[in-house]
Amino acid sequence: MKKTLLFSLLIVSAFSIISCGNDKKKEEIKKENSTKNTYSIEPSTTTINFTAYKTTDKVPVKGQFTKFTIENTKNANSVKEALDGLKFSIPVSSLFTKDTIRDGKLKKFFFGTMENTTEIKGTLHFTNETSGTADITMNGISQVLPITYVIDGQMASIEGIMNLDNWKAQAALEALNVVCFDLHKGSDGVSKTWSDVKIEVVTYLKNN
Repeated sequence: MKKTLLFSLLIVSAFSIISCGNDKKKEEIKKENSTKNTYSIEPSTTTINFTAYKTTDKVPVKGQFTKFTIENTKNANSVKEALDGLKFSIPVSSLFTKDTIRDGKLKKFFFGTMENTTEIKGTLHFTNETSGTADITMNGISQVLPITYVIDGQMASIEGIMNLDNWKAQAALEALNVVCFDLHKGSDGVSKTWSDVKIEVVTYLKNN
């Protein structure tokens, strides 16, 4: 009888130790998850740059948009998750190329020729570890822009080449080329404004 009682006590003790160990392990996992770093986009450490091209030699004209708004911000477990699904809106009035005359022409004759384009709107989609798409709405048209991206720690760099023909911006390009005819003329005497524009976004995300 004593042996049976002792055996029973040993079994109960063993289960208690196992149970406590499991509870402790669950608590450690819970604590680890609660202290795990998360990421979120920070507008003040984000820049949106563009490079347009003129003349047949394809001379770059660089600029940026100094203002934008973001929707669907979230705290995520990775930089990729924080950016995926992000919606943005860029007022064209924030265009800046370090040349006020050029800025005025771009706003008035390029964007001003388009339909409903006081803002450029879009949504980011990251399909794998290096590429994705951006749904861009401009000139009253929504089109998909292929993008590539690189993540280095808290830094993300996104690039894409917009073919403005996909947004039916030929009339806007022609209007711009008329007012910039001589400025867009190369050594061959031909005035040209290219339809492809390189977009570069660099953002340093908050580590929460």
